[in-house]
Amino acid sequence: MDVKNGETVKGTNFVNLRSAGDPVELGKAYSDAGADELCYLDITASHEGRKTFTDMVTRVAREINIPFTVGGGINAIEDVDRMLEAGADKVSVNSAALRRPEFINEISTRFGSQVCVCAIDARMDDDGWHCYINGGRIRVERTLLDWAKEVADRGAGEILFTSMNHDGVKHGFANEALAMLADALPIPIIASGGAGKKEHFRDAFTVGKADAALAASVFHFGEIPIPELKAWLKKEGIVVR
Repeated sequence: MDVKNGETVKGTNFVNLRSAGDPVELGKAYSDAGADELCYLDITASHEGRKTFTDMVTRVAREINIPFTVGGGINAIEDVDRMLEAGADKVSVNSAALRRPEFINEISTRFGSQVCVCAIDARMDDDGWHCYINGGRIRVERTLLDWAKEVADRGAGEILFTSMNHDGVKHGFANEALAMLADALPIPIIASGGAGKKEHFRDAFTVGKADAALAASVFHFGEIPIPELKAWLKKEGIVVR
């Protein structure tokens, strides 16, 4: 769930945001529907936004009984501390890690690898997969695979890979890139960006070799009910919780 000014929003290719409802109510509904985990990202982490977001995290922790990850504007150990104190199970870092990679080591050393999810926003450009920071606005000269390997070496527990090309388009996940990461890395890969129908989830697990699949709009707008999706995946031979 992308959160802006206290409400859930969803866009396409990281732009054209529209409202999707209250993040606490949505989180409770997903928890009750059988989602395995939730991920909340504060996409406008200004100083004021942080206070709003921290309050929201506290409310979410009271309402749900599944693990949840929070990210957005986490730049220092104090930010990690604050989110864990508020009730989050894990934190997701992205831009801050690319700017200062040792931040990953600091989080995993202090809190354990299981707390550190490294989010990677990448786009397939003319010269290959490149990483982006600041909500997909600024390209950095790090390729997807090289950065993902460093992230794993530095102690991150999971990688949340979002393909900017596939985000919100609903044509399926970036399965070739996912499989490349899965084959090269010793830590779990979460697929993000592109879910539009049930088959896309199956393909992320079989073709993309992902360990988990994240989706937003198909759930936010009632296109695929979570219990129905899990039952269908089970019939397709996918191991689900």
